[in-house]
Amino acid sequence: MQTITLKSEENGKRIDAYVSSNTDITRSRAASLLEEGNITVNGVVPLKSYKLKIGDEICVNIPDPIELDVVAQDIPLDIVYEDEHLLVVNKPKGMVVHPAAGNYEGTLVNAILFHCKGSLSGINGVMRPGIVHRIDKDTSGLLIVAKNDTAHLFLAEQIKEHSFTREYEAVVHGNIKADNGSIDAPIGRHPVKRKQMAVTPENSKNAVTHFTVLQRFGEFTHVRLRLETGRTHQIRVHMSYIGHAVAGDEVYGPKNVVKGLGGQCLHAKKIGFIHPQTHEYMEFDSELPQYFNSFLAKMN
Repeated sequence: MQTITLKSEENGKRIDAYVSSNTDITRSRAASLLEEGNITVNGVVPLKSYKLKIGDEICVNIPDPIELDVVAQDIPLDIVYEDEHLLVVNKPKGMVVHPAAGNYEGTLVNAILFHCKGSLSGINGVMRPGIVHRIDKDTSGLLIVAKNDTAHLFLAEQIKEHSFTREYEAVVHGNIKADNGSIDAPIGRHPVKRKQMAVTPENSKNAVTHFTVLQRFGEFTHVRLRLETGRTHQIRVHMSYIGHAVAGDEVYGPKNVVKGLGGQCLHAKKIGFIHPQTHEYMEFDSELPQYFNSFLAKMN
């Protein structure tokens, strides 16, 4: 149990932000601890939006790690880079990143547990060890895995500060007239379809996606996309919002699903970050996968 007394210069700060800045845990982890009743202010569990007052006594209890109940599986991994702090993996289309209801085996987490033999950060909990960021099941491409908490926090801070390079390529419906542009529209939970995200002013977070047209096919457009923020389903929601949904997207796209794609034509092609130990900038680029190139070939 850690006890902190609020200093005057941090008066009015939100409890989740305050705990994150005064401990070694992320803001999302602080929010989880609040929900679990492991953070109190003056002996009472506050809302995560509670704004602190001078003299408040904050107690933070970080529970002992729960033994991971996820099976390590010997699943082949396409490892682009690896050292003692992190690894960069090229995830295939169709692979779930972390276990969840209906997908407790065959995930990327199952595979990295076997590969790393327990050397993974535990910041995102027992079901997401080492996972700094994620990509959807039907999105292929690069993502980074942290092997320890120090590396995880360092990388997560870069994502928070928008200094983490993430570039995608996609084929989208329709003919985008502008050669490039930006989509600046807040994303939050869909007000009716709760399993979906949407551009909405209610309970949302700012979201910015930059796009560049690579090739036009009339009915479809091949684009490069750079994330400035990293909201859930951001590219898929933003492209649908401007009338150019990602081809094959069965959730945010048109009802006449593109046959043969088996999910959206979206690939996380490039990733760049400052290494947590060397502090040198590293960047990795992956080739477009076969399903993507086959789809492009059909239109040429």
